[in-house]
Amino acid sequence: MLYKFKSKVTGDVIMLQANGERVLEIIGKHSAAEPSTKGILLPEQMPQALEALKNAVLLEDVQQKEALAQALAESLPPPRFEAIGLRQRALPFMDMIRECMKAKEAIIWGV
Repeated sequence: MLYKFKSKVTGDVIMLQANGERVLEIIGKHSAAEPSTKGILLPEQMPQALEALKNAVLLEDVQQKEALAQALAESLPPPRFEAIGLRQRALPFMDMIRECMKAKEAIIWGV
């Protein structure tokens, strides 16, 4: 399944299911108990969503640096991380949120 995020002011942002669900979990629009195959992100929800994504990206960066430092300190081989991290996966959606905030337009998916 793909997640296709749409708005009236930007092009579509398309994500594979796992990536879309992760982004939606971060912004509070998806959980295992309440999967979100359809939804809307309203302009008044966007500042919190953007902040949550920024914090998640920073957290992932810190965790990776700590894991590398620990491996170096213990003379272990460096850990392997996904080739494409949250920063790269979330950036197009974060840009979409910024543009939609300016235009006061909602973002929808699954419809």
